[in-house]
Amino acid sequence: MIDRSLLFAVMALLGFSIILSYSLPIYTVVYYEYDSNHFLIRQAVAVGVGFVMIITLSWLNPDRWFDGIGLGLFGIFFFLLIMMQFLPSSVVNAVSGAKRWIQLGSFSIAPVEFFKIGFVFFLAWSFSRKLLDREKMSFAEEIKVFFPYIIVFFVAVLLIAILQKDLGQVVVLGGTLAVLFLFAGSSFKFFLTLLGSALVGMGALILSAPHRIQRVASWWGGVQDTVLAIFPFEVVQDLKVEAYEEPYQISNSLNAIHNGGFWGKGLGGGQFELGYLSEVHTDFVLAGIAEEFGFVGILVVTGLTLFIIYRIFKIAAMVQNPTHYLFSVGVGLIIALSFIINSFGITGLFPIKGIALPFLSYGGSHIMASSFAIGLILMISKERVSKEEIDQKLLEDMKKRL
Repeated sequence: MIDRSLLFAVMALLGFSIILSYSLPIYTVVYYEYDSNHFLIRQAVAVGVGFVMIITLSWLNPDRWFDGIGLGLFGIFFFLLIMMQFLPSSVVNAVSGAKRWIQLGSFSIAPVEFFKIGFVFFLAWSFSRKLLDREKMSFAEEIKVFFPYIIVFFVAVLLIAILQKDLGQVVVLGGTLAVLFLFAGSSFKFFLTLLGSALVGMGALILSAPHRIQRVASWWGGVQDTVLAIFPFEVVQDLKVEAYEEPYQISNSLNAIHNGGFWGKGLGGGQFELGYLSEVHTDFVLAGIAEEFGFVGILVVTGLTLFIIYRIFKIAAMVQNPTHYLFSVGVGLIIALSFIINSFGITGLFPIKGIALPFLSYGGSHIMASSFAIGLILMISKERVSKEEIDQKLLEDMKKRL
């Protein structure tokens, strides 16, 4: 039996995303003279395809299908990420020199959204075969064992952060990789070393691109007074930056959240979605929810997202196959990190990263890739065993050994 609670929670958010795709992009519809149902229809199609994916995958036998589907997903979209750089502009949409979408008629697909799920599967599949059964390793042995995975990650950094100029996705993948290392048996010392190296690498990527430096400096200009208030005056003078105004997107996002109050302005009643927040139905959808549905809406959305993450982690704790266990943990981490980065970004706590809000942001690739991941999780959920069954099996194994 699949985890119906997880299925219903995911479908609730996906259904809500269809409603939001009608009410939030009203300014974009008018400005570009789209049909009033333009975004509604496209999001409904994506959710419909996603629902079919979820149900179809959930019916399959995980022992027979899971590994093949996961390896295919990783291989196909890793190949597409590479090939995108060589395809003509008639096939691949380029924005500011970055090729992120493959055009398929009137629709486009972002391979990186599917690659994230395939990357998590690759790590889970490989870790379960090479790492989980190892005895305690020295620090040098850990570096030797994990080095090939770091190389694969660096290739992903090249394809996504440098060629596609999408640092946010790399942050999500890097965080997931680091935590899965820990779950797969690495020491906490190695985990901290890896985390420190990742921070240095992210700093280098920021410094290598002027637009990222500007974005971080603008973010720091908005939060510096609050952060530096706890430091001595001499330190403040060295860390303070001048003449950087708060990004207008963050300012308008905070105003939208404040304007929503406790109950919100009602469906379609927001003011800041009328051109003040560009593309509010994508990266800033949470600000749109806050203005239309208030604190209550944010509470419900956050509660459902946390419930989804909880159910995924619970499934991970109740499966015995190590690949399925690590994959479930990885998917839960991707959803959690994406939600944190998006929500912290729209409130100014983090620099804006352009990460979609799980299951709610407008976008076919994001919706279908998330649905594909949930379908695989539901496929795995059919093999859950209860704590009592696990204890009984351990007891039987002990009796056999005695």
